[in-house]
Amino acid sequence: MSVSPVRPHILCAHSLSVGGEDVALAVQRSRRARRLTLRVDQRSGELQLVLPQRVPLREGLDFAERKVDWIRDQLAALAPQRPFVDGAVVPYLGAPQIIRHVPGARRGVWREAGSIWVSGDGDYLPRRVTDFLKRAARDEITARARAKAATVERPFARVTLRDTRSRWGSCSASGELSFSWRLIMAPEAVLDYVVAHEVAHLVHMNHSRRFWTLVARLTAEVDGPERWLRDEGNGLLRYG
Repeated sequence: MSVSPVRPHILCAHSLSVGGEDVALAVQRSRRARRLTLRVDQRSGELQLVLPQRVPLREGLDFAERKVDWIRDQLAALAPQRPFVDGAVVPYLGAPQIIRHVPGARRGVWREAGSIWVSGDGDYLPRRVTDFLKRAARDEITARARAKAATVERPFARVTLRDTRSRWGSCSASGELSFSWRLIMAPEAVLDYVVAHEVAHLVHMNHSRRFWTLVARLTAEVDGPERWLRDEGNGLLRYG
Protein backbone atom coordinates (compact mmCIF):
# COMPACT_ATOMS: atom_id res chain seq x y z
CA MET A 1 0.00 0.00 0.00
CA SER A 2 1.31 3.44 -0.84
CA VAL A 3 0.64 6.47 1.33
CA SER A 4 0.84 10.00 -0.02
CA PRO A 5 3.42 11.99 1.93
CA VAL A 6 2.57 15.22 3.67
CA ARG A 7 3.97 18.08 1.60
CA PRO A 8 6.87 19.81 3.36
CA HIS A 9 6.29 23.45 4.27
CA ILE A 10 8.46 25.78 2.16
CA LEU A 11 10.39 27.80 4.72
CA CYS A 12 12.70 29.97 2.65
CA ALA A 13 15.20 30.03 -0.20
CA HIS A 14 18.96 30.40 0.23
CA SER A 15 22.02 30.04 -1.93
CA LEU A 16 25.07 27.91 -1.29
CA SER A 17 28.54 28.35 -2.75
CA VAL A 18 29.54 25.10 -4.46
CA GLY A 19 32.78 25.02 -6.43
CA GLY A 20 32.79 28.81 -6.69
CA GLU A 21 29.20 28.99 -7.99
CA ASP A 22 26.05 29.98 -6.13
CA VAL A 23 23.53 27.13 -6.07
CA ALA A 24 19.91 27.78 -5.07
CA LEU A 25 18.89 25.96 -1.89
CA ALA A 26 15.19 25.48 -1.12
CA VAL A 27 14.65 24.99 2.61
CA GLN A 28 11.57 23.04 3.65
CA ARG A 29 10.16 22.00 7.00
CA SER A 30 8.33 18.70 7.37
CA ARG A 31 6.29 17.30 10.26
CA ARG A 32 7.24 13.77 9.20
CA ALA A 33 10.99 14.31 8.92
CA ARG A 34 13.03 12.70 11.69
CA ARG A 35 16.43 13.95 10.55
CA LEU A 36 18.01 16.56 8.32
CA THR A 37 17.82 15.56 4.66
CA LEU A 38 19.69 17.08 1.74
CA ARG A 39 18.83 16.02 -1.82
CA VAL A 40 19.18 17.11 -5.42
CA ASP A 41 15.97 16.98 -7.43
CA GLN A 42 16.80 14.72 -10.38
CA ARG A 43 14.39 16.53 -12.69
CA SER A 44 15.06 20.20 -11.97
CA GLY A 45 18.54 20.02 -10.44
CA GLU A 46 17.23 22.02 -7.46
CA LEU A 47 18.99 21.54 -4.15
CA GLN A 48 16.53 20.84 -1.32
CA LEU A 49 17.07 20.83 2.43
CA VAL A 50 14.35 19.29 4.61
CA LEU A 51 14.27 20.20 8.30
CA PRO A 52 12.48 18.26 11.04
CA GLN A 53 9.93 20.34 12.91
CA ARG A 54 12.15 21.45 15.79
CA VAL A 55 15.54 21.76 14.11
CA PRO A 56 16.67 25.42 13.86
CA LEU A 57 17.24 26.88 10.41
CA ARG A 58 20.87 27.75 11.21
CA GLU A 59 21.61 24.13 12.12
CA GLY A 60 20.20 23.02 8.77
CA LEU A 61 22.25 25.56 6.82
CA ASP A 62 25.43 24.53 8.65
CA PHE A 63 24.65 20.92 7.74
CA ALA A 64 24.29 21.85 4.06
CA GLU A 65 27.56 23.79 4.08
CA ARG A 66 29.40 20.76 5.44
CA LYS A 67 28.08 18.71 2.50
CA VAL A 68 29.37 20.90 -0.35
CA ASP A 69 31.68 18.18 -1.70
CA TRP A 70 28.76 15.73 -1.85
CA ILE A 71 26.56 18.38 -3.49
CA ARG A 72 29.22 19.10 -6.13
CA ASP A 73 29.47 15.40 -6.98
CA GLN A 74 25.67 15.04 -7.19
CA LEU A 75 25.29 18.04 -9.49
CA ALA A 76 28.13 16.85 -11.72
CA ALA A 77 26.45 13.45 -12.06
CA LEU A 78 23.13 14.89 -13.26
CA ALA A 79 22.20 14.03 -16.83
CA PRO A 80 21.86 17.14 -19.01
CA GLN A 81 18.41 18.70 -19.33
CA ARG A 82 16.73 17.51 -22.54
CA PRO A 83 13.85 19.81 -23.49
CA PHE A 84 11.28 18.78 -26.09
CA VAL A 85 12.26 20.98 -29.04
CA ASP A 86 12.50 20.59 -32.80
CA GLY A 87 15.45 18.32 -33.61
CA ALA A 88 15.78 16.84 -30.10
CA VAL A 89 16.19 13.07 -29.74
CA VAL A 90 13.74 11.36 -27.39
CA PRO A 91 13.61 7.61 -26.62
CA TYR A 92 10.35 5.76 -27.22
CA LEU A 93 10.43 2.31 -25.59
CA GLY A 94 14.18 2.79 -25.64
CA ALA A 95 14.43 3.52 -29.38
CA PRO A 96 15.66 7.04 -30.30
CA GLN A 97 13.12 9.26 -32.04
CA ILE A 98 13.79 12.70 -33.55
CA ILE A 99 11.25 15.43 -32.83
CA ARG A 100 10.36 17.10 -36.12
CA HIS A 101 8.20 20.20 -36.28
CA VAL A 102 5.91 20.40 -39.34
CA PRO A 103 3.73 23.45 -38.63
CA GLY A 104 1.43 23.12 -41.64
CA ALA A 105 0.71 19.40 -41.40
CA ARG A 106 -2.48 19.71 -39.30
CA ARG A 107 -2.18 16.13 -38.07
CA GLY A 108 -1.52 16.70 -34.39
CA VAL A 109 1.36 14.50 -33.20
CA TRP A 110 2.28 11.12 -34.63
CA ARG A 111 5.22 8.73 -34.72
CA GLU A 112 6.60 7.53 -38.04
CA ALA A 113 9.93 6.51 -39.58
CA GLY A 114 11.98 6.99 -36.41
CA SER A 115 10.54 10.43 -35.70
CA ILE A 116 7.86 12.11 -33.61
CA TRP A 117 6.14 14.58 -35.93
CA VAL A 118 4.47 17.64 -34.40
CA SER A 119 2.20 19.97 -36.34
CA GLY A 120 0.85 23.38 -35.30
CA ASP A 121 2.38 26.38 -33.59
CA GLY A 122 5.91 25.82 -32.34
CA ASP A 123 5.09 27.46 -29.00
CA TYR A 124 2.93 24.45 -28.14
CA LEU A 125 5.39 21.79 -29.30
CA PRO A 126 6.75 20.84 -25.83
CA ARG A 127 3.27 20.39 -24.38
CA ARG A 128 2.05 18.44 -27.42
CA VAL A 129 5.01 16.06 -27.28
CA THR A 130 4.44 15.55 -23.55
CA ASP A 131 0.72 14.87 -24.07
CA PHE A 132 1.53 12.44 -26.89
CA LEU A 133 3.97 10.49 -24.72
CA LYS A 134 1.49 10.39 -21.83
CA ARG A 135 -1.23 8.98 -24.08
CA ALA A 136 1.19 6.40 -25.47
CA ALA A 137 2.24 5.45 -21.94
CA ARG A 138 -1.37 5.01 -20.84
CA ASP A 139 -2.18 2.78 -23.82
CA GLU A 140 0.99 0.69 -23.49
CA ILE A 141 0.85 0.26 -19.72
CA THR A 142 -2.89 -0.37 -19.51
CA ALA A 143 -2.78 -3.07 -22.19
CA ARG A 144 0.08 -4.87 -20.45
CA ALA A 145 -1.53 -4.52 -17.02
CA ARG A 146 -4.79 -6.02 -18.30
CA ALA A 147 -3.02 -8.98 -19.87
CA LYS A 148 -0.92 -9.68 -16.77
CA ALA A 149 -3.87 -9.21 -14.39
CA ALA A 150 -5.84 -11.73 -16.43
CA THR A 151 -2.95 -14.18 -16.07
CA VAL A 152 -3.09 -14.00 -12.27
CA GLU A 153 -6.91 -13.68 -12.28
CA ARG A 154 -6.84 -10.55 -10.18
CA PRO A 155 -8.61 -7.46 -11.53
CA PHE A 156 -7.29 -3.99 -10.83
CA ALA A 157 -9.39 -0.93 -10.09
CA ARG A 158 -7.74 1.46 -12.54
CA VAL A 159 -4.45 2.66 -13.95
CA THR A 160 -3.23 6.14 -13.05
CA LEU A 161 -0.28 7.94 -14.62
CA ARG A 162 1.80 10.40 -12.62
CA ASP A 163 5.10 12.26 -12.91
CA THR A 164 6.72 10.78 -9.82
CA ARG A 165 10.31 11.34 -8.74
CA SER A 166 10.89 8.53 -6.25
CA ARG A 167 9.04 5.50 -7.64
CA TRP A 168 8.19 4.11 -11.06
CA GLY A 169 5.03 2.32 -10.03
CA SER A 170 2.82 1.45 -7.08
CA CYS A 171 -0.14 -0.74 -6.20
CA SER A 172 -2.65 0.24 -3.51
CA ALA A 173 -4.54 -2.13 -1.24
CA SER A 174 -7.69 -1.28 -3.21
CA GLY A 175 -6.09 -2.49 -6.45
CA GLU A 176 -5.25 0.87 -8.00
CA LEU A 177 -2.11 0.77 -10.13
CA SER A 178 -0.05 3.92 -10.60
CA PHE A 179 2.90 4.43 -12.93
CA SER A 180 5.26 7.15 -14.09
CA TRP A 181 4.36 8.19 -17.63
CA ARG A 182 8.11 8.50 -18.30
CA LEU A 183 8.33 4.72 -18.52
CA ILE A 184 7.28 5.05 -22.17
CA MET A 185 10.81 6.37 -22.79
CA ALA A 186 12.49 3.41 -21.06
CA PRO A 187 13.43 0.21 -22.93
CA GLU A 188 10.43 -2.04 -23.49
CA ALA A 189 11.78 -4.72 -21.13
CA VAL A 190 12.00 -2.11 -18.35
CA LEU A 191 8.42 -0.91 -18.81
CA ASP A 192 7.18 -4.49 -18.94
CA TYR A 193 9.05 -5.35 -15.74
CA VAL A 194 7.56 -2.42 -13.82
CA VAL A 195 4.04 -3.36 -14.93
CA ALA A 196 4.68 -6.99 -13.92
CA HIS A 197 6.03 -5.86 -10.54
CA GLU A 198 2.91 -3.86 -9.70
CA VAL A 199 0.46 -6.47 -11.03
CA ALA A 200 2.21 -9.07 -8.86
CA HIS A 201 1.34 -6.87 -5.88
CA LEU A 202 -2.32 -7.55 -6.62
CA VAL A 203 -1.57 -11.06 -5.34
CA HIS A 204 1.24 -10.45 -2.83
CA MET A 205 1.39 -7.06 -1.08
CA ASN A 206 4.97 -7.72 -0.05
CA HIS A 207 8.35 -8.63 -1.53
CA SER A 208 8.41 -12.24 -0.44
CA ARG A 209 9.94 -15.11 -2.39
CA ARG A 210 6.49 -15.96 -3.76
CA PHE A 211 6.13 -12.39 -4.98
CA TRP A 212 9.41 -12.50 -6.91
CA THR A 213 8.54 -15.91 -8.34
CA LEU A 214 5.31 -14.42 -9.67
CA VAL A 215 7.10 -11.38 -11.13
CA ALA A 216 9.41 -13.75 -13.02
CA ARG A 217 6.34 -15.49 -14.45
CA LEU A 218 4.85 -12.20 -15.65
CA THR A 219 7.88 -10.72 -17.43
CA ALA A 220 10.81 -12.02 -19.40
CA GLU A 221 13.55 -10.29 -17.41
CA VAL A 222 13.93 -8.96 -13.88
CA ASP A 223 17.59 -8.31 -13.04
CA GLY A 224 18.43 -6.36 -16.20
CA PRO A 225 15.51 -3.90 -15.89
CA GLU A 226 16.23 -3.38 -12.20
CA ARG A 227 19.84 -2.52 -13.00
CA TRP A 228 18.74 -0.18 -15.78
CA LEU A 229 16.34 1.69 -13.50
CA ARG A 230 19.02 2.00 -10.82
CA ASP A 231 21.77 3.16 -13.20
CA GLU A 232 19.85 4.99 -15.95
CA GLY A 233 16.38 5.70 -14.63
CA ASN A 234 17.09 9.19 -13.29
CA GLY A 235 17.98 10.27 -16.81
CA LEU A 236 14.32 9.95 -17.78
CA LEU A 237 13.49 12.74 -15.33
CA ARG A 238 15.56 15.19 -17.36
CA TYR A 239 13.39 14.99 -20.49
CA GLY A 240 10.82 17.66 -21.20
